[in-house]
Parts: sequence; structure tokens; C-alpha cells
Amino acid sequence: MSDAIKHECGIAMIRLLKPLEYYKEKYGSAFYGVNKMYLMMEKQHNRGQDGAGFASIKLNTNPGERYISRVRSIAQQPIQDIFSQINSRISEEIKQNPEYQNNVALQKKHIPYIGELFLGHVRYGTFGKNSVENVHPFLRQNNWMHRNLIVAGNFNMTNVSELFNNLVEIGQHPKEKADTITIMEKIGHFLDDAVAKIYKDLKKEGYSKMECSPLIAERLNLAKILKRASKNWDGGYAMAGLIGHGDSFVLRDPAGIRPAYYYKDEEIVVVASERPVIQTVFNVPFKEVKELPPGHAIITKKSGKTKIQKILPVLERKACSFERIYFSRGSDAEIYTERKKLGSLLMPKVLEAIKKDTKNTVFSYIPNTAETSFYGMIEAVEDFLNAQKTKSILEGKRTLSEEKVTSILSERPRIEKIAIKDAKLRTFITEDSSRDDLVAHVYDVTYGVVKPTDNLVIIDDSIVRGTTLKKSIIKMLDRLNPKQIVVVSSAPQIRYPDCYGIDMAKLEDLIAFRAMLELLKENNQYHLIEEVYKKCKAQTNLPDSEVKNFVSDLYNQFTTEEISNKISELICDDDIKAEVKTIFQTVENLHEACPHNLGDWYFTGNYPTVGGNKVVNRAFINFYEGNNERAY
Repeated sequence: MSDAIKHECGIAMIRLLKPLEYYKEKYGSAFYGVNKMYLMMEKQHNRGQDGAGFASIKLNTNPGERYISRVRSIAQQPIQDIFSQINSRISEEIKQNPEYQNNVALQKKHIPYIGELFLGHVRYGTFGKNSVENVHPFLRQNNWMHRNLIVAGNFNMTNVSELFNNLVEIGQHPKEKADTITIMEKIGHFLDDAVAKIYKDLKKEGYSKMECSPLIAERLNLAKILKRASKNWDGGYAMAGLIGHGDSFVLRDPAGIRPAYYYKDEEIVVVASERPVIQTVFNVPFKEVKELPPGHAIITKKSGKTKIQKILPVLERKACSFERIYFSRGSDAEIYTERKKLGSLLMPKVLEAIKKDTKNTVFSYIPNTAETSFYGMIEAVEDFLNAQKTKSILEGKRTLSEEKVTSILSERPRIEKIAIKDAKLRTFITEDSSRDDLVAHVYDVTYGVVKPTDNLVIIDDSIVRGTTLKKSIIKMLDRLNPKQIVVVSSAPQIRYPDCYGIDMAKLEDLIAFRAMLELLKENNQYHLIEEVYKKCKAQTNLPDSEVKNFVSDLYNQFTTEEISNKISELICDDDIKAEVKTIFQTVENLHEACPHNLGDWYFTGNYPTVGGNKVVNRAFINFYEGNNERAY
């Protein structure tokens, strides 16, 4: 994605099912869980580089012994910083106490971070300041082991105000209105309630206060707690939590918007945001890593017993298609195939744009994440050329010379590495004209491979704001003097804000929205803006379930091609010499390529939860009123 947007978060959870001595004997170290967690977080660093956090819990500790450890970082390389701190602490403890070196019992008792339960999180900050206090996991502390709660997740809620007010109504005084705090306190409230009720029942049964503690751990019903806590949640989420005594859970939203995968054997239970992470770190086959069903939680009791339990009524599956287009690493077998399909399905439009003149067309991609869809596009070009070759040879029958046949067969797509990002270049000047000149040089270009008679086809994952295209990429490509620049997006036009974890909160930031506004002006229809504003305002106090998306009425005034053509104009300055054309994936082709991830609300405005339309409303009102704030 040439336009950098912050997005997603990554979760990783490991529960060791054997005593630590088992891992020491089999794998040579009681630090097995810590080492695996490092790999799982590092393999998901693409999901978050603003901050990272790690928490661990030791099982069956004695009173007075520390059993919860947590470390968080917002360093430039936060994952490495976290594990550098952990390793330094472990090394220092062993250095000062040599008797710990080969004694697993002493290591567990005295060295922090060594335990049986681990939770990791990598974060892109879509809301709030990027301070260490905003980094997951969050910890809710209590002297009662059962009431300690650690939470981390990949999520955004659309109804944070409602959830906040719910907490206030039950007598709480939350320190923040952020969805992370409200979610943790909601779970914590029902956790406290459940523990208190079990304790009361046990006292009636004649147990002493000390005898109650292990029995509370046995009787605690996490599924029931999660059902009560999540009853009014509206959003996309993969929510992970640890209870102080050793229970754990990961809960996925009812529409399956945010991803979660798990694997279990006799040694471990492991959950992550991406399947290849588990495959690679634990060397297990594709089919053994399962997707957590929407509306379900994977719950592991302190005893090690693990269940997949239904928590919420399941909605129509609307798993995020942006995961497939861009966010998830392309090493997943299914995602790799889907991205290639996205590229190949664009080829008919590309051939039309270049008038099927493949001889005078150079194909490339930008940035590197578009490489897989580029392969799919090139395979489609090759299929086209092979069909053309067969046709030419058959039409020539036996009259073609050997030289001519060789010439026909030798034609292949012209593939070049046109743009290379200069990772070391920093745009440190803030004054606009100077900064824009620097931004235009973020990429290096390959000279001498494009002729003035050539089309230059460049594929990108998606076009969000168009800023990088306008200020850098188009200028850079134009310096190569092609006849035409064709910018191809493997995603459809992004028209609406996302409210489930991607940092696309403002309509006016989206180039498709700006293109639509320009078309309204040109066609003397700008009065429709005020009409839609009034409709949105009129819905402000309606229940979320009754709110409609009226912004879609504005887009419906124009065809997709009209908006694409206007985007082509908006990404070009007046001094661009080449003809520029943009081509976007169709929603129908997106669904064909990614049949199991049909979440397309950022393209279509069809939100999977009732809170989505409220977010569009708020975003449009903010745009109209000039409020420079988020819609959720």
C-alpha cells in the first residue's frame, strides 16, 4: 500500500500444558514459552510497530511469590526492546544466583517471565496517544488471584460511549473512555461478580476462606462471564485475556471481522492473528491450524482443559477482506493464492487501457506488498500472449518462416523493477514546499527501460488517500517519459471509513470521496451534500439499528469509472506529461478472489454491525461541519 495507513493489531497467546521440566528436558530450556512468544510476535510485526507488550503468568505459586509479569515498549523496535529487557533480567538473575542455572523449580520461583501462560500484543495506534500506557496487554490488579485480569486485543468498538455509560450506571468510575479500558472493566465487573458468588456459595457449603481459592478456580465459568460482558459490544474484535489463577480465553466477534487462529496438541494451546505464524513457529501443517469460529471463544482452564464455546449469536460472516488484500502476511497459502487471483482478474481492464499493446508496455509494482498480485497479473498477461501466439501461428498455417515463428514465440511480458523505496530517506523538513520535494524522492527509479512510446503499468495493493501517488509516485514515474501511466489497484475504491480496527476514520481523507465531491461540483449537484447532512443529523439520536447510510446516495450519482477517471485527475499535478489512468478492482471480482472474506464495508458501505452506519453518519457530519476529529 503506497499510502501508509495504520491498521490492525496482532495477538499471540501460548499456554503450556506440561510442567516446565518437560520443556527443559525435551527442548533444552524452561524458557521455551518465552522463546516461542518472541517468534510469534516477531512474525506478526507487520501488524503493529508503534508498540508491543508481553505478559506471563506462573501457575500454582505460593502466597508472597510474584506470579504475574508484564513489560511494554514504544521503542523504535518495540518487540526487540521487550525481549532484550526480558533476556537481560533473566541473565542478571542467573548471574547473581548461579544455582538457578539448571534448576527449573528455582527458575520458576524466582525469575520473572518464566511461567506457563503467555500473552503478547503488537500495536498500531488507531486511537489515543502512542504512549506506553496505551500499549496492550492491560492489567487489572487485585489481591484475589481470581480477580486479576490481563487483556489484549485486535479491535475497535463503535459504541464506546454506550459501553462507558453502562459502567457508570453500575457504579464504576472508569479512568478513560477508550474502548480498551471499557472492555477490560466490563469483563472485570462480571469476573468480580462471578468470583463473589462462587465464594458465597462455597462458604455456605462449609469451606474455609483458604479452601475456597482452588475451588473458585475450578468452578469459574469463563464462558458465562464473557457472554454477560460482551452482550452489548458492537465492533470487530479478537479479544484475548488471562485470569490470574491461570484460565485464559480468546473471543472472536460474531461476524468474524477480525481474524484469530489456534492450534492445540498435548504440549501447547496457541492462538495468533495469522495462521502462518503458528505454522512456522511450531512447524505444524496448514490443516492443523484452525480458524476460531465467529462468536466463539477458545477457553483453557487452569487444569489445561480446552474448549471452543459459543459466546454470542453468530452473524453473517463478514471477515475483513483487507486482511487478504494487504494486512496479513502473504505467506498464508490461501492468501497467496487469493492475491494472485486479485491481480489476474484485473487483466481485462488493463488490456483495454493499453489497447492490448503488450509489446509497448512495461509492467511493474509498487510497493513490495503488491508483488503477489503482480505475479497474478503477469500470469494473466502470459495467458493472453499464449492465446495470441497460437492464433497467429494457426492463421499463418504453413506460410510462416522459421524466423517469423521464432519471433512470435519469443514475445513475453516486459517485466521491470521500476521503483525501489529508499528506506534511509527521511523527510525531516516540515515546511511544505521543501518537504514535498523530498517526498517526491522517497523512491528511486530505474532509468533506461521505459521508452517514450511505452505504456507503464504499475499495480498497487490499494489506493486510500492518493497522497503518495500525487506527491511522489506519479512524479517519479513521469520522469521516465512513458506515453501512459496506468495505476492499477488490486482493491476496489475505498469510499467509507472503517470502524473495526483500520485507521480510516475521516471521509475527506479518502481520495474516492474527494473525487465524488469534485464530480458533484462539476455536475451542479453539490446541493446534495447539504441534503445528506440533514438526513445524517436527523438520525443522530436514533438507535444504532435504525440508522441508515445516506452517504452511499452521493456515490450512486456516478459510475465507478467516472470516479476512477476523476481520481486520475486528482493524483496528477499540471506538470505531469504522461496520460494517467487508474483502474480499480470490482467488488464482484474481490468476492470471487476472496470467497471466504466478504467483509467489504470500506468499499460498499455495507457494514456488518449496526454501529457501522452510525460511524458513517458521524464521519459525514464531521466533514460537513469541519470538525477535525475521528468518527469513532
